[in-house]
Amino acid sequence: MAPKWDTVADALKKADGEEVLLRGWVHWIHKLGKKAFIRVRDHTGVIQAVAEKASLSSEEWKAVKKLTRESSVEVRGRVRSDPRAPSGKEVVATSVKVFGYSPPFPIWGREDVDFLLDHRHLWLRSRRMTAIMKVRETLLSAMREWLKREGWWEVHPPILTASAVEGGATLFEVKYFDKKAYLSQSAQLYLEALIFSLEKVWSLTPSFRAEKSRTRRHLAEYWHLELEGAWYSMEDMMEVAEELVAYAVRRAVEERREELELLGRDISKLEPAFETPYPRITYDEAIEILKRKGFPVSWGDNLGADEERALTEEFEKPFFITHFPKKIKAFYMKEAPGRPEVVLGFDLLAPEGYGEIIGGSEREENIDRLLERIREEGYDPANYEWYLDLRRYGSVPHSGFGLGLERVVMWVTGIDHIRDTIPFPRFRGRIYP
Repeated sequence: MAPKWDTVADALKKADGEEVLLRGWVHWIHKLGKKAFIRVRDHTGVIQAVAEKASLSSEEWKAVKKLTRESSVEVRGRVRSDPRAPSGKEVVATSVKVFGYSPPFPIWGREDVDFLLDHRHLWLRSRRMTAIMKVRETLLSAMREWLKREGWWEVHPPILTASAVEGGATLFEVKYFDKKAYLSQSAQLYLEALIFSLEKVWSLTPSFRAEKSRTRRHLAEYWHLELEGAWYSMEDMMEVAEELVAYAVRRAVEERREELELLGRDISKLEPAFETPYPRITYDEAIEILKRKGFPVSWGDNLGADEERALTEEFEKPFFITHFPKKIKAFYMKEAPGRPEVVLGFDLLAPEGYGEIIGGSEREENIDRLLERIREEGYDPANYEWYLDLRRYGSVPHSGFGLGLERVVMWVTGIDHIRDTIPFPRFRGRIYP
């Protein structure tokens, strides 16, 4: 059922003299004698309403005089063009109803990060956070649309698990009745089970990593979009990854240009990402580039944020790094033919210093080799019996990847910290509100 009131966006499209009924919150108010200028905010924008004592009932005027920022209101009136109004149009109020008054609002625009995090439930009302949340939704909506169009099945794996995927050091342990369980680090193992019936599957779930460091790119709880495809090689899956990202970024620019401009994003820097294929370099080549740039790196080292940032300076669009050393990657990644020290794994890095947004690989489909790798990592094979069954009964070549939604949002919006890409961020030392 359509709402019985107009949005701010609706009002801005109306001709002079047309009547509107707005519902929203007081974004700003200035009272001047027998007149009040009320900027009304809703999810579509902000418009100025002009309330005059002579045009309202005595009770309504008393209510207007008590209005403060973030009070919730209903304004009925007629649209009028005025170049002095912030949006070029305003509403001349004929009626004002107050749903809820607000005491002095604690956020004025000069608060520090910790204050805004403590008051996150209120800071979400800001135009900045509203814009980021809209970009986030559009990116996710576009990804879902692309996946459905390309024949991928959405599935729903569990969040509570009995085994690790990425590594025990970053597991959140929980009590599961009389047993030990963990919050999921990834849906991958369960997605692998589903490819034997649906072949091409994906999921969107929260993933949890007990990261002890606090960086601008890490969260303890984030939203993980993951794919798994039967019969897909590493190269096949890289093509899926780049086409998915290119489509989502293009849609975000097309549909959320106003929000991106409000955030100060240089949209021209996103446009190269519209076109695929994306560049590809090997880990070996990445190490050589870093050495030329003066980084003290050796083959076999993990690439940290500084190294990734330096590599992104070489490209104006996302790019892949492939064929990583086995010792720094997960047990399920398949060894590269002829190079057992290297795996068929890939990362997709965003430009402008934003770094890794996708990690994926071709999976090891041989049961004996997979069992050997599980033992090498010090895991108990008994916890992976069901996973090993996938290799016992009709094993097939397959590949997959995981995309960190918040990292993609961070890159596309151009913001400098991942905490603002999600409504209520969770990281070390932050669980409130």
